Amino acid sequence: MTSAHPQDARIRALYASLLDGWNRRSGAAVAAGFADDGDIIGFDGSHHHGRLAIAADLRQVFGSHQTAAYVGVVRAVRQIADGVALLLAHAGMIPAGGNDFDPDLHTVHSMVAVDEGGGRWRISLFQSTPAAWHQHPEARDALTAELRGLLTPQ
Repeated sequence: MTSAHPQDARIRALYASLLDGWNRRSGAAVAAGFADDGDIIGFDGSHHHGRLAIAADLRQVFGSHQTAAYVGVVRAVRQIADGVALLLAHAGMIPAGGNDFDPDLHTVHSMVAVDEGGGRWRISLFQSTPAAWHQHPEARDALTAELRGLLTPQ
């Protein structure tokens, strides 16, 4: 049995802040949670290194096309080493102008967070991996149903 990480709430809040920044289409807000030398690897495999580059690159992404909005479900937060934690989540995306998830955009989020001192946690690595689950379409359908259940009725 895995015990909860002692900083579970802070690490979950860091992830929620990242998704909020993405959904507000703010490169600066997304990047704010990253360590100076943090990395983000996008759904398409794009790699951005460093908080300032992440902010600038995402500002360009958000300015050049409409991005889908994330809804995420944290599956686990666990300690890897002293001052290092791993968050695993599943997320879906609602395309711009849409009101439902596109199952082809489901993703597995991996986030490595580091304590920079004084309980100040920052993202060292965030990776979004497509969750195609080719051999298990029922898993994709179950995630879609779970995510739909999280949406606030309009």
